[in-house]
Amino acid sequence: MDIKTLELTAAEVRKTIIEALHASGSGHPGGSLSAADITTALYFNEMNIDPENLDMKDRDKCIFSKGHAGPAQYSAMAHRGYFPVEELMTLRKMGSKFQGHPNIKIPGIEMSTGSLGQGFSVAAGMAMANKLDGNPGRIYVVLGDGELQEGLVWEAAMSSAHYKLDNMVAIVDNNTLQIDGRNDDVMKVNPIPDKFKSFGWNVIEIDGHNMAEIVDALGKARECKGQPTVIVAKTVKGKGVSFMEDQAGWHGKAPSDEETKQAIAEIEAAAAKIGGEC
Repeated sequence: MDIKTLELTAAEVRKTIIEALHASGSGHPGGSLSAADITTALYFNEMNIDPENLDMKDRDKCIFSKGHAGPAQYSAMAHRGYFPVEELMTLRKMGSKFQGHPNIKIPGIEMSTGSLGQGFSVAAGMAMANKLDGNPGRIYVVLGDGELQEGLVWEAAMSSAHYKLDNMVAIVDNNTLQIDGRNDDVMKVNPIPDKFKSFGWNVIEIDGHNMAEIVDALGKARECKGQPTVIVAKTVKGKGVSFMEDQAGWHGKAPSDEETKQAIAEIEAAAAKIGGEC
């Protein structure tokens, strides 16, 4: 898929995130929007997947270790054809399979996540299993930068480098904010690239909202042999919605009716500037 089409698809993904969170009346817009471009690139350009063949043995797998950003994964998967977009309007409602965090009961979700750090460890296990089985499927794991405060993350980082899991790519959504404010005010996580390098990882730093850079980084990760790759993606929490951008207060609340109208209008205006509509 060309870069322009990916950018327009990301706009669709953002719009659906907003609509689903508004319908639910609760959820996490900030981190979902910051991960929208990365998630779009994974599901529409990078991963070897087939929504019509969920059990394909050599499929690539995507784990959202930052499970609160599940709406980004749900939205991308819906637009990719895993399930109807309309079903996402049941998000977080009683009886819906679309819980606030990724739920393995949903077709195409590989792991239920939410407890920060655990998705990364399981992703490492999946990558190890594929190595042992001779399975060419690759593992992609999306982490929040605040999530790096978890000790479990660094155990997974150490073991992944030790076992040379070059079939795994970690992507850090580096938006610098968590629910309580700036990451470094809560518990310093920087310098993120240097820390991963010290653990033996191949490190790529990008603008997480530049689709060409995202696609290029994922390509370079595929070419790296003998060590796992981490893509440290500089992002903006709430990206694409002016009043949500870089605001910790939008970590975990749904937009009102008027806020939803404004958010959708801004996303559609951005799509129009790209040269399309959503």
